[in-house]
Amino acid sequence: MSSWVNKASKAVLAAAMGGLLAFSGTALAQKAQPQKAAAKEAVSFPGIGRPATDLEVAKWNIDVRPDFEGLPPGSGSAEKGMDVWETKCAHCHGIFGESNEFFTPLIGGTTKEDIETGRVANLQRTDYPGRTAIMKVPTVSTLWDYINRAMPWTEPKSLSTEEVYSVLAYLLSMADIVPDDFVLSDKNIAEVQERMPNRNGMSTAHAMWPGKEFGGTKADVANTLCMKDCSPTGMAVSSTLPDHALNAHGNLEEQNRLVGPQRGLNTAPEGEKKPEASKEEAKPAAGALADDAAITGMLSKYACTACHSVDKKLVGPAYKDVAQKYQGQAEYLAGKIKSGGTGVWGPIPMPAQTLPDADAQQIANWLAGVQ
Repeated sequence: MSSWVNKASKAVLAAAMGGLLAFSGTALAQKAQPQKAAAKEAVSFPGIGRPATDLEVAKWNIDVRPDFEGLPPGSGSAEKGMDVWETKCAHCHGIFGESNEFFTPLIGGTTKEDIETGRVANLQRTDYPGRTAIMKVPTVSTLWDYINRAMPWTEPKSLSTEEVYSVLAYLLSMADIVPDDFVLSDKNIAEVQERMPNRNGMSTAHAMWPGKEFGGTKADVANTLCMKDCSPTGMAVSSTLPDHALNAHGNLEEQNRLVGPQRGLNTAPEGEKKPEASKEEAKPAAGALADDAAITGMLSKYACTACHSVDKKLVGPAYKDVAQKYQGQAEYLAGKIKSGGTGVWGPIPMPAQTLPDADAQQIANWLAGVQ
C-alpha cells in the first residue's frame, strides 16, 4: 500500500512540478522582454555579472521627477513634520532651518513676492550673504526626493513615506509657501509646485540638459586647451589667487559670509598676519585628547564628525570642550551618547545614537581621559 502511495505521490508531484515549470517558463519569458536590451548589452562583457531583474531595478528606481513620476502615494501634515524635524533634523539644520556655520541654511531669503513671481529677487543681489536651499531649488520634487533618499545624514532612507511628506510640509510652512496646518500629499503636491519661490528661475540655456527635451541642444564639450601662456603655479592641485590680487580687497579671512560653509583664505601681507603660537603655547593641556586611530575611525563610522570637530564648535560642541567639562566622567558621557539630549550646549538637540554599547563606552573613555 505504501509503495503504491509513494508512486502515486511521485506522479502527482511530477505533474505539478511540470505545470509549475511550464507556467514559470512562460512568466519568465514574458518578464524577460524588458530585459532583452540589458542582456544584449551584457554580451559585451561575457562572464561578468548578469542583467538586473525587474524587481532589482524597481528597488533602486526610487527617484521622484519634476513631473512627479515615481512619487509614492501618501500624505503628511506640517504639524507631524515639526515633531520629526525636532527629533531627527534640527541637530544639523537648526530649529527653524537656519542651520549653522557648517551646513548651508535651508530657509530664508524668500518673500511673498517671490512666491507670486516664481523668481527669487535676492538671487540677483551681490551683497546678499549666501544662498539658502529654498532660494535656489526650483522644484518641490527635488526636496521630496533628496529627503527620502539621503536624510537623516546618519540614517539615510530611514524615514517613512508619511515622515517625508510631513517634514517637507513643515519645511514649506517655514518658508510661508504653505500654511502651518497644511497636509501635503501626492494629490496636492502639483499645486504646491506652483508656489515654489524659484520655480521660474531654472535655466536650460546652458546646453547641458540630457536628451532632446529642449529642441535637441548639444552640450558644448568640444573645447580644447591651448596649453600656452599658462600661469607658472607648479603642479599643486589647489585654488589660489595671483600674488598681485591676494589682498586687493582686504583679507579674505576677515570677510567670511554670515551664513553657509564659505571660508576665506588668510590673504593679509606677511607683516600683518597674526604670529603663530609658540611651541610652548601649543603644548596640549592636561587631559587633552589623545591621538587614537581607532577612535578617529569610530567617529567617522558613526558620523559623529557631521556635528562635531576636535577643536571647533560646529553643530555641537568641540570634542576638546566636552573633554574639559567631563574629565573622568566616562559613564555619564557614554549614557549621553546613547540617549541624546538638549539644553546642555545650546538649543539644538542631539539625537539618540544607535551604536553598540562597547563603542559608545570607548568613545566616552577617550573624551573623559579614562584609560
